[in-house]
Amino acid sequence: MSTSPSSSKSGIVLHLPRRLLAIVGIAFAVGLLLFLVVWLVGRKDNDFYKPQPAQVQQETEQVKPLPEPLPAGSAASSMPQAKPAPAGDAPKLVETAPAPPPTTEAPAPAAGSDGAGSTATALAPGDRPVPLEGQTPPPRYPPAALRRGDAGTVVVRVEVDASGAPAGVALVRRSGSRDLDRAAMETVRRWKFRPAQQNGRAVPASIEIPFDFKPGP
Repeated sequence: MSTSPSSSKSGIVLHLPRRLLAIVGIAFAVGLLLFLVVWLVGRKDNDFYKPQPAQVQQETEQVKPLPEPLPAGSAASSMPQAKPAPAGDAPKLVETAPAPPPTTEAPAPAAGSDGAGSTATALAPGDRPVPLEGQTPPPRYPPAALRRGDAGTVVVRVEVDASGAPAGVALVRRSGSRDLDRAAMETVRRWKFRPAQQNGRAVPASIEIPFDFKPGP
């Protein structure tokens, strides 16, 4: 008995080995498990980053409106006005001229008086100046001239001004020793004189003074 082609095609059955079926089942289960894990993780991330709706707080207190500005006239009238001070209480400025400084007249020195402090201005009795006592120290003998044995007479001309001070010194006669001449001139420059007078007034004049230098024994 012969079989038809249709009956032979419908009767084909695939026979797969059990090991392959087990591998396919395990792979399917693993894929399903991974899908669930990924889905759960993605859901948690979406929940974490999901923005929270902002809570709008409504203000319960109402802002009070500002008072309306007053008109210019009413504002000026409400301010207290300053009262003028009475005329009697105002300070008065009194100008006074400064007092002139007192003038003092120096007393004129008396000519020819011998009182204390008038010795420098005392006049000489004539027209030639006179050396003052106690104001004419003697010359000092120069040590170098003394060692050499220098000796001699020096004549010095002194120009005395109206105040009795030496105004100029000049040699009239030399001793031959420069040290002796210099010592005589330096000594006369330190002297004080009574100035010469003319008609009762001090006038400048000159006088010649000799110095005799002699070394001692």
